[in-house]
Formats: sequence, C-alpha cells, structure tokens
Amino acid sequence: MTSSNKYRTERDTMGKILVPSRAYYGPQTQRALENFQISGLQLPRRFIKAQGTIKASAASVNMELGMLSKEMGKAIIEASEEVIDGVWDDHFVVDVYQAGAGTSQNMNANEIIAHRASELISGSFTSNVVHANDHVNMSQSTNDTFPAALHIAAVEELNHRLLPAINQLQKELEWKSNEFMPILKSGRTHLHDAVPIRLGQEFSGYAGTIESAYHQIETTLDDLYEIGLGGNAVGTLINTHPDYPEKVITEICKRTEAPFRAPASMFSYMQNRNAAIKTMLAMKELAIHLIKITSDLRLLASGPRTGLTEITLPPVQPGSTIMPGKVNPAILEMTHMVCCQVIGYETALATAGIASQLEINVMMPVIAHSVLESIGLLSNAIPALSEKCITGIQANESKCTNLMESSLALVTGLSPILGYDLASQIGIEADEKNSSIKEVLQEKGLLSEKIEKAIDPRGMV
Repeated sequence: MTSSNKYRTERDTMGKILVPSRAYYGPQTQRALENFQISGLQLPRRFIKAQGTIKASAASVNMELGMLSKEMGKAIIEASEEVIDGVWDDHFVVDVYQAGAGTSQNMNANEIIAHRASELISGSFTSNVVHANDHVNMSQSTNDTFPAALHIAAVEELNHRLLPAINQLQKELEWKSNEFMPILKSGRTHLHDAVPIRLGQEFSGYAGTIESAYHQIETTLDDLYEIGLGGNAVGTLINTHPDYPEKVITEICKRTEAPFRAPASMFSYMQNRNAAIKTMLAMKELAIHLIKITSDLRLLASGPRTGLTEITLPPVQPGSTIMPGKVNPAILEMTHMVCCQVIGYETALATAGIASQLEINVMMPVIAHSVLESIGLLSNAIPALSEKCITGIQANESKCTNLMESSLALVTGLSPILGYDLASQIGIEADEKNSSIKEVLQEKGLLSEKIEKAIDPRGMV
C-alpha cells in the first residue's frame, strides 16, 4: 500500500486530519491518538462492551420515540451489538490517560459505530450517512454515559467473576478448617508463643474474614446499580425526550439482566463518583485481608528445616536459579503482589475522587481503569490462590504437636491455680533452662494431677 492510500482525510470541528484508511474510528479518535501517547494501555474489553450496550439501548429508545429513523436506528443497534461482541476491539485505541471525563473514549465508540452503521446502510463505511454526534450520541453526553459504562462493566465483572471467586476461596478455607480441626498447635501473638489453638480454628478465622469481605463487596452493587443515563451534560436532561431516561434504563436492564435504576439524585450522580469509591474501598479491604492470610501461610509453611513448617504448600515451580531443589511459596507471593497493586489503585482513585469539581469529575478514565483493573486482577489471582495453593495445603501434625508442647505459653493454665507471679517465674525458669513447663514443675515438686490437667493443651482449646 502506498503512502497516498494509507490514509484518508476526515474533518471535525477543528478541521481536516489524516486517519488510517482502514480504521473505523474517525478524526476525534485520531486527535486523541496523537495527543495521548502515554501508557499504551486501553480501557478493558468489559468497558467497551458496556459502551456498546449503552449505544444500542440509546438507539433503540430514540428510534421508539421517533427521534431516529428505523433504518438508521437498526443500523446503529447492529453496529453497537458488534461492539458488544468484540468485533471492533482493535479499533478502540485511546490511551487510558486521555482528555478529562472520557470524551475521547466516548467519541472512539461513537465514531466506530457511526462508520459501521454507515457501511450497513450504504455499503461504504466512509460515506458518513450516520453521524457520530448527531445520531450515535443522540440523547447522550460523555458525562452520563461514561460513568454508566463503568457501573455496567463493574456489575458484570463483580457478579460473574470476582464474587464467585471470593465465594470459592471462602469454601476452600472452610474445608481446610474442617480438615484441620483435630490438630492442636501453638497460637502466636506478636509472633511469640501464645496459648494453644486448633489449626482448624486458625483457618476458620481466614474463612470468616473472606466471608466478611465478600459481603462488603456485594453491598457496593446497590450503588453501582444507579446509572444516570439521560442526565446528559450536567444532570438537567437537556436535549433528551422526557421519556428517554426511564426507557433507556429499562432497555439496559433487558440487555444486562441486572436491576439498574435511575439515581436518587441525578445531580449527585453527575458530580460525584460515590459508587466507584465505595467499590474500590471494599476491594482494598479484601486486598488487605488477603495480604494478612497469605503472609500467615508463608510463615506457617516456612522452612522446610529452619522455619515453622506447620503446614506444607503444594509445590508449583522451582524457586531458585542458584539453590537447587528450593521451592518458594510462589502463589502466595503472586497474590500479595496483586493486592499491593490493588491498594495502589485505591490510592489513585481516592486522589481522583477528590477532583470532583462543580458538576463533574473529569478524572473518570483513571477511575474506571483503577476499578476495572482491580476487579480483573483479583478475579484472576483469587482462583489461582484457591486452586493452586489452598486446596493442596497439608498439615504437619507432628511438628504442630512438638512446637505446642514446648511452648512457654502453656504456663497460662497455671495462673488460676498458682497465681500470675509464680506462673510467670516458672515460665521464665523454663526458658532459661531450655526446659518444658512440665519439667520445671516436676523439679519444684509442684506437679499434681490438677496441675498436669491445667497445662494439658487439649483442655485449653
């Protein structure tokens, strides 16, 4: 292909610009490409799918209300449904870090759909029979459609990916809790010996924590179900048919099979990104809990000769390029890294949330990127954690027993009988002599049936 036919000339309100001849996007997308060569990252497939859903729904309602001709409306719907199916993903090229509010992203969708709809009507995608703004973007603004697309994408990903993944992790931990319940071990507080606990009880704590995180994220769905379509530029419903907002949300509900609704306050919806902030905070909480759990498991599995080694992790790959035979807790480390990134995304989103000014938050692209990338990362990492690590954890019962029986914290059972001070002295002496609590009691002539029962770990759990 010669340079003369590699490009075509298109025009927008700023004048002429060259666009790749085979690109279904148009001049505004091309300007964004030239202006924002920042990260090489684009908003994900699930966001593009949500954009297609909105455009198809809007065209359907505008056609029903007599705003669009049937020929044009049907062509826009067909083109939008191709966007939903991923046919034109390669033509969604705008960088995540783009013009404020996501105008470039919205126009990227509008231009692709307009060119494809024009092709469906006339046979030529450059015929401009369908206009990106006048027809595809009818009754819409970036300011109401972009956050709506985020909500639609987030709801789909939470319901179909992240929440099921969290639920499965909880079940895996509960199964391990039941499996390990007979096993006694030393508890630890401040990383020092504490009173005995069952290994199953330890794992039940992990399961309960994940269950709580599940409900926190599930709660955010109610906020995400609010979408302000029809609010247009600032929430006043300018340039829309009076029936459009209710009808377009009804159409969205049909297409997504989700209970979306109009916001309680259209103006609050336009001004703030409350749902995104709450969703991100819930995911941050999950990330914090996952870091705690994976860190615990790394400690419990540390060794195999010089650590705790109370549990054994399933090996997944060699762990060292220099130490032969070394196997590292790779899945736990991966999960920890993912959670660090999610916490970073929450910080970015919180900072972007502060940027809401007057009628709009212009940081929508980075907000959408932060939320959807976090959902995606967690949705991929958690099943790997469940399937490649938690399921295969084995308990080292003998090691748990040996460490528990040598624990100085067994002296706690003596306090009600001998008093706190004498019990403390016995613990200190046992530590100094590197003896067990029972051995010191024997030396002092204090070992009786009652005392022996008091320091029996089985009676402490």
